[in-house]
Amino acid sequence: MMNETNPIIAFVWSGWTATWPTALLALIWATWLMSWLIGSFFSGRTEKHVRTWDSRAYRIPILIGAILLTPWTATVLGEKPLWQVGTTGTYILAVLAAAGCLFTWWARIHLGRFWSNAITRKEGHRVIDTGPYGLVRHPIYTGLIGAMIATGIAVGTITALLGTALIAFGLWQKARMEEGFLSTELGADAYGPYCQRVPMLVPFLPQR
Repeated sequence: MMNETNPIIAFVWSGWTATWPTALLALIWATWLMSWLIGSFFSGRTEKHVRTWDSRAYRIPILIGAILLTPWTATVLGEKPLWQVGTTGTYILAVLAAAGCLFTWWARIHLGRFWSNAITRKEGHRVIDTGPYGLVRHPIYTGLIGAMIATGIAVGTITALLGTALIAFGLWQKARMEEGFLSTELGADAYGPYCQRVPMLVPFLPQR
């Protein structure tokens, strides 16, 4: 039995999750994912949401990107990193990835019961423009994109970089769709000035 399970375990813990310090990135993402799933049980009642079929515009690139970013894809394809950032470089990038994940949690806690994994309008929904939402309109996506970029650079494979790009594109698509939805649901007079005042994803970016 042990001989039968060893190849499976070896495959699960293969690629960049099997070597230190890139394994630290896997630990960071596993911790974030588990905490995020637990936090999903604490949310306000949904009054309206974007149709599941319409959400494929951002769900598909995020899903494909996530598959490409996993270490198993690189293992199956026999990929080698395009570069080596070294131990110190990986630790620095891991700190940046952790900072991005913490930024998402700051935004989620600040948003409170208005948070949702999908594009929705919650009961009593209003524009939040304080805390991280005073820096960017979508701080959760900003934190995720930043953490993904740090991970992609640390891993350094073509599939990891392509996966990072697809996830970033999917989150950008989701942000655009969310803004159109909220402008309609909350009113352009309420959401429009906020969009003119605060950047969408990049902090301190001058607004036109």
